[in-house]
Amino acid sequence: MTDLVKIDDEVISCEDFIKLLKFSGTFDGLLEDIVKDKLTVHAAKKAGLEITTEELQERADQLRRVKGLHRAVDMNRYLDSTGLTLDDFEQFLTEMLYHEKMMEKVGNDAAVDEYFNLNAPRFDSIEVSHIVVDSEGKAREIIATLEDDPDSFEDLAREHSLADTRDDGGYVGKVLRGALRSDVEAKVFNADEGDLLGPFPSAEESYFEIFLVTAKRPAALTEETVAEVRRLLQDGWIAARAREHNIEIL
Repeated sequence: MTDLVKIDDEVISCEDFIKLLKFSGTFDGLLEDIVKDKLTVHAAKKAGLEITTEELQERADQLRRVKGLHRAVDMNRYLDSTGLTLDDFEQFLTEMLYHEKMMEKVGNDAAVDEYFNLNAPRFDSIEVSHIVVDSEGKAREIIATLEDDPDSFEDLAREHSLADTRDDGGYVGKVLRGALRSDVEAKVFNADEGDLLGPFPSAEESYFEIFLVTAKRPAALTEETVAEVRRLLQDGWIAARAREHNIEIL
């Protein structure tokens, strides 16, 4: 394999670099990103998407400005320092543009509207606060106190909760469907504002959680929701493309 760097008499090769990526846990994620990008580029070409010379030039100019490569000599020095060629640079930009265009097509406005209309309940959200303690008895004592004094939730959270949210009075914030354990989610999303729920034990019963529903927000096609729908559409599309190819880890 190609050697990358030499420290005194020690030579670090590409193979050493890959081993480091694997040990650090970053190899799989990087490889997955590469595969996704290549699948998208293949699909974009198959779909007949085109990259114009003007688009390529504009993206090249943008990247050079970001890197401070304002003169041709600066660009040449950059390529020499990285061991890359102008052809490598152009291929990188071309594939980047193919990827962007394909993802825009997959997540277009019409597709977003259709997906949202078919899956609107999935984007319902609630706002909750919680208190986490280490015994069921303590949890039930807190619930009894809250039933007598509902306004004491924040104080009780700061005093008793084991969660990181204790300093915020137990406030978790906005929660979407799928973010909670299924049995907990069913009860929390069916509750009314102001309802106190729990205690819910963890799988090992090492802690018990109390929830307070502070707000309920029916699904709406907000900017945040549009971004999430696009992500879901694109992830699903890439997964489908992966099933069309024989992908083998060498």
